[in-house]
Amino acid sequence: MRFASTSTVLALLAIHAPFVQADMHSAAVCIDKIGGQPVYNEAATRAACEAYKNRNTGDEQWDQCPDCEMEVIGNLNVCHSEEWHLGGDEINYYCDQQNGAGSMAN
Repeated sequence: MRFASTSTVLALLAIHAPFVQADMHSAAVCIDKIGGQPVYNEAATRAACEAYKNRNTGDEQWDQCPDCEMEVIGNLNVCHSEEWHLGGDEINYYCDQQNGAGSMAN
């Protein structure tokens, strides 16, 4: 498992996309909590990204993510959607399903 500080994760996500639309995101990672601090969970991020890519629950932007792919941003593997298909609640759900403690997104 690769560890990264919260500030590193946030900085990398902020660099990649300077502003956020509602609760839609272009990049997200799964986290664990160690000593009360969020820590990057690469295995959960990869599994959650794949699960989200396979999602097809309706016609809203967050219901499908055909462009979800893992992408390296600043030496960190993140789930990326160029078309901003990542819904905050939805990616958090998939991270939780992979035994993560939640998610962080831009």
